[in-house]
Amino acid sequence: MEIDPFIFRSSIFILSIFIGYYVVWSVTPSLHTPLMSVTNAISSVIIVGAIIAALAGNSESIFNTSSFFGFIAIILAAINIFGGFLVTQRMLQMYKKKKDKKK
Repeated sequence: MEIDPFIFRSSIFILSIFIGYYVVWSVTPSLHTPLMSVTNAISSVIIVGAIIAALAGNSESIFNTSSFFGFIAIILAAINIFGGFLVTQRMLQMYKKKKDKKK
């Protein structure tokens, strides 16, 4: 009996959603800043893959499916990286304020 590849990949995707949810919500607040730094690093790898996908294909048709999805992936990963850096900077400023108030 052979399993349909779509069903197999969909089940892996759904399981990864549940695992990611429980991993992220079980992180203590003091580790959120390093966690954001790691997700920024992962997003940078996604951008490299998206650039490769956007440039894949033949030179006859510039606007094909892989180029479109690669471009969308570049935009979404760039937003994720920018937002991650903003959140990281804000959290670091919050810790600095706490230290200044104690002195």
